[in-house]
Amino acid sequence: MKAASTRLRELLARDEILVLPGVYDGISARIALGEGFDALYMSGAGTSASVLGQPDLGIVTLNDMVGNAGMIAGLDPRVPVIADADTGYGGAAMCARTTTLYARAGVAGFHIEDQVQQKRCGHLASKQLVPLEEYLVRIRAAANARAALGSDIVLITRSDAVAGLGVDEAIARCKAAVGAGADVAFVEGLTTREDAEKAVKALAPAPVLLNLATGGVTPNWTVREAQEMGFKLVIFPCAGMIPAALAVRAAYREIRAKGTDVASCAGTGPRAFFEMVGLDEVVATDAKAGGDLALG
Repeated sequence: MKAASTRLRELLARDEILVLPGVYDGISARIALGEGFDALYMSGAGTSASVLGQPDLGIVTLNDMVGNAGMIAGLDPRVPVIADADTGYGGAAMCARTTTLYARAGVAGFHIEDQVQQKRCGHLASKQLVPLEEYLVRIRAAANARAALGSDIVLITRSDAVAGLGVDEAIARCKAAVGAGADVAFVEGLTTREDAEKAVKALAPAPVLLNLATGGVTPNWTVREAQEMGFKLVIFPCAGMIPAALAVRAAYREIRAKGTDVASCAGTGPRAFFEMVGLDEVVATDAKAGGDLALG
């Protein structure tokens, strides 16, 4: 079986745009796999919320992220996973370590941003950036670690400069990072179609990623609009976590108000749920080995 990172590079070489739903735990990842997506995006915000119960304010650690990313990537190694890697979690040594651990965990691609270590979600205000040269140290360290591993994991440069310094500075930072070894560019927090098209054109031939965090600062464009603007891949980080949170809250409120969760479960029982998260696969594996896990 070819490496997931190699498969991701093949997907990026196609003419059509690559669409990645946001996942953050085993349930969301299993459901996305069941819906047939070609690749998945592990949200840092979703990981912080699901693993730690905390907002996306630089609280989640490298170990938290690697553990979650490795679990998700291992559910189906044929489907590439791009994972958030925040700021790389430190200086050159830590960015190299992040690259090594992500590659060994089976992650196909990851992005490192230019915020300070106490970073925040790209769709919150008052973000602070490091100087360009400090950011390029992160990218070079990641690229060097990749080369030392003999890996083809996809390195994505992300700049959060749009909000404070403008789209031209964000483009310049991403362009410099591509020159330092990044494969894909990610200009976070785009607010207009004009800026989006400008970024894609200026960063060519590097593929450009669009983050469609629904309800954030970027307009709620569709995949078709993203492809028309020239983006090569688009992520929907909120697609799993926000609908799930709303549904869970509704179920708990139903219990509080009515003493039951029947309406919220919508006729789905334990077995049907287990089928969503791989029951048939586990039973088939057991049967092939001569086991007796048959459930009738």
